[in-house]
Amino acid sequence: MDWMWGKRMKTRMSFQSEISDQSAQRFSFYDHLSECRSPSEVLDLACRSTSTDRQVSNCLTRCWVTTKKMPENQRQYELGLMFEHVGFEDLLQKTMKNARSMRTEDLTHSLLAIVRLGVSQRSRVVQTLFRVCQENLNEMNERSLSRLMTCLEHVERSPNGDALKDGVRLIIEAKLPRVQNVMALQTMMRHVGRDASVELKKKIERKALSLACQFTLPNSQYMVTTLASMGFCSKPLLDICSKNIAEQVGGIPFNRLYYVLKACRELFYRDLCLFTAISDHVGSSIAMWNNRQVILILSAFEDLAFCPTAILDAFAERVIGDPDALGFKDVFSVLKSYSSLNHDLQARRVPFLECMTHVAESYLPKMDVFNLLKVVYYLCQLNYFPPALLQQLLQQETLDQIANQGGRLQMGMEKKLQMVDLCLKLDQPSLPNSLAVSLQSLRLSAPNKHVVNPRLSLILQSMTQDWLLEEGVVVEDHYFIDGVLQEATEGHATSDEENSLPEQRIAVFCAPPSSICYGTSRPRGKLAVKIRHLKVLGYAPVVFSEHELDSLSEDERKEFVLSQVFPKQESIAHVKPKTEGPAEM
Repeated sequence: MDWMWGKRMKTRMSFQSEISDQSAQRFSFYDHLSECRSPSEVLDLACRSTSTDRQVSNCLTRCWVTTKKMPENQRQYELGLMFEHVGFEDLLQKTMKNARSMRTEDLTHSLLAIVRLGVSQRSRVVQTLFRVCQENLNEMNERSLSRLMTCLEHVERSPNGDALKDGVRLIIEAKLPRVQNVMALQTMMRHVGRDASVELKKKIERKALSLACQFTLPNSQYMVTTLASMGFCSKPLLDICSKNIAEQVGGIPFNRLYYVLKACRELFYRDLCLFTAISDHVGSSIAMWNNRQVILILSAFEDLAFCPTAILDAFAERVIGDPDALGFKDVFSVLKSYSSLNHDLQARRVPFLECMTHVAESYLPKMDVFNLLKVVYYLCQLNYFPPALLQQLLQQETLDQIANQGGRLQMGMEKKLQMVDLCLKLDQPSLPNSLAVSLQSLRLSAPNKHVVNPRLSLILQSMTQDWLLEEGVVVEDHYFIDGVLQEATEGHATSDEENSLPEQRIAVFCAPPSSICYGTSRPRGKLAVKIRHLKVLGYAPVVFSEHELDSLSEDERKEFVLSQVFPKQESIAHVKPKTEGPAEM
């Protein structure tokens, strides 16, 4: 008996030792794998030790992980070595051979790594994995399904790939009620994409709203960009996310903040509290933002027609302090944003524009004709006229180059030239006489055809008892006015009276919502110049937003127009803007 007991103990100890050795070998493999810093190192290790499906999957994943953060030139070099390594082909063969026996976790890890490494999606291994994944969709848990959907974002069209995508959509719809994880839901949303039915998007919206209490700050940021990837503007979800972001804006890095603003633009979604919070945060912490970051944020706000006052003021101070830090492309972006948003820099205005002109002139030798025209155009919109830049632009040789461009580019350049011409003519800056001679060479395009706003026309026609109305007026062959009102007088005035009394003219016209800064009555770029020039010509401009007029009932619209054209406590010649909504300028 003692002999038998001793033999059993020896066998048991031997078995435990063997298990321990296998465990140590596995530990040693993963330990060595984590130390690999390139695909070639991974493949050298794989040639010595890989045997299990999990080890194969981990090797493929490690190949991808080691390359994704490399500089592009190094990454391409390492991938080239990887494709030439005999061990890589061996890994792919093992993956394809054992695909049907793999756990779904290893299967999806392998497919994601292979696609990210750039293996041809038409290859046999990728197409095999597509088919096997489709067969195992019902067995996949949330993590595996999420990983598969991440992979499918980068998959090209093919019969197996398209079939897999359709299958995943069906699984998403079936599993949607059971999803309890926000990140998993967002991954599903990105896979669903723009092509999903409105009904499915609404189901996803309801599910996301049910999980809204779980939204962290990163969840809120990612939800905004995810909705943009779906092309689905869910205002309830966006309002929740905007509130979360606005309250914690200080904890968001630049890239995510920028992508949130870009997503808002794609979704045509605007939130005054969100935009103001971002503007105030960037403006107050501008020292931690470089020029490139600030300019990108400014451009994003310009696309959203929002005037970030805090950023514009703070960045103007930076430019005044160190104008030479701006690069060649920065000049155009900065001038475009400031001219479009029409923000009053007050005491900073002249120093800022002088610094911008100094920078622009330093790059003058590098500027082609189109860039030179853009710089002058933006500065003219800002009512600033640098002689050196104008002298260069209005040379006959430069104008001939513009005339010879041809096509849509030439039309766009001629419209900008027309604006420059109008600014020089009406704003009458003090400039050398030679510039006035050069203006005769400008080729001005014909004015665009406009139609009088019918709703506004009916209201203006009701005022003709005491006022003379002229509709569809074009001023200076450029500016369209829906209606010009002039006070009717009895009899005929003498010539002396006509010369001594200024003629009262009210220019009433509509403007699209995009021409007015969001959340204010401040006109943007071209509209601001139009109002400035109409005042120079003796008009009292009164502007209405087309959207605002359309949103009112007939009686409300008439009352609103009359209150703005004839304010009770203000003289007709001095029409003041309202504090909210587009009104008279």
